[in-house]
Amino acid sequence: MQPITLTPEQREFRAAVRALAEERIAPRAAEVDATGEFPWDNFKDCLAMDLPGLGIPEAYGGSGADHVTQAILVEELARVCGSTSLIFAVNALSTLPIINWASEEIKARYLPPIARGESQGSYCLSEADAGSDAAAMKARAVRDGDEYVLSGSKYWITNAGVSDIYVVFAKTEPEAGPRGVSCFVVEKDMGLRFGKLEKKLGMHGSPTREVILDGVRVPVANRVGEEGQGFRIAMHTLDRSRTGIAAQAVGIAQGAIDVAKGYMRERKAFGQAIAEFQGLQFMLADMAMRTEAARLLTYKACALIDEGDPDGELTVAGATAKCFAGDTAMAVTTDGVQLLGGYGYTQDFPLERMMRDAKITQIYEGTNQIQRMVVARQLLK
Repeated sequence: MQPITLTPEQREFRAAVRALAEERIAPRAAEVDATGEFPWDNFKDCLAMDLPGLGIPEAYGGSGADHVTQAILVEELARVCGSTSLIFAVNALSTLPIINWASEEIKARYLPPIARGESQGSYCLSEADAGSDAAAMKARAVRDGDEYVLSGSKYWITNAGVSDIYVVFAKTEPEAGPRGVSCFVVEKDMGLRFGKLEKKLGMHGSPTREVILDGVRVPVANRVGEEGQGFRIAMHTLDRSRTGIAAQAVGIAQGAIDVAKGYMRERKAFGQAIAEFQGLQFMLADMAMRTEAARLLTYKACALIDEGDPDGELTVAGATAKCFAGDTAMAVTTDGVQLLGGYGYTQDFPLERMMRDAKITQIYEGTNQIQRMVVARQLLK
């Protein structure tokens, strides 16, 4: 049932993406991190392989790939450049509500341009005082004839300013709590404004800004689902999108292992390569074992999505994969820096960048503390 091993097609896909990542993406990774510019060249190289449409159904111009294959894409890109992998993780996050909940009209309008690489999307759920407690959002959507008027703001929005469409969650019934949230597709030119570019610890090539809704008028036809379904749509989406963050974390961890083991073979101390020291071998082995465990948890959760979650396991599986993989990425990159010693602390080697990029995988799309709460509550039902 779950993919204990990959299919020949998935292995072939991994090899093709890895070749792209190593030949084209990796050489630019340090510059992307240093400049903080969106990696358009990387995106164009990925577009040449039709990768933006990987998760879009074939009916709307995409490849309709399974979620394990989508995870492989994010993992292989994250192995060399976290910022580039995030392009595809956030596009999946923004298109999942459309694919699973939107009208045929919305799907036909917004999915094909994303599949062609002509458009990108962002997901607007969090607010300044409503991150983990998303139901406490204050953004409003007031019906006015054939339109909704949206007001408020959304914080920490990945690709804000770059994206062309924004999946926005706002209260249509403020006193109804989670049941009062609705979901909308908002186009950039409908009047969205953007706050300052956040200066972040990592993922420098992925812009993060506030999205400001100042009386933005959105057609009723752009509502995703029915009024009051927004919170359910948001949680349904996160159950599925967290596998992308888990895959990103796995990729970052694997990248750290690859750099560390290469260094260990070349670095000499006390007359021999440091790869010969058993204490350091044990560190590397622990890094590899944790990363492989995170990978298998991620693939299992992806397989459950592809199977339609027949036994209702996905909420726990997705939270477990995201939490374990995020913690693994942070631990493995930290140990990777340690294995490189003083060199690991410098920007001449990619470990310090990987360590900085890894941290966010413990935070976004639900902090790992929230993931533990999700798992515990499901176990105690």
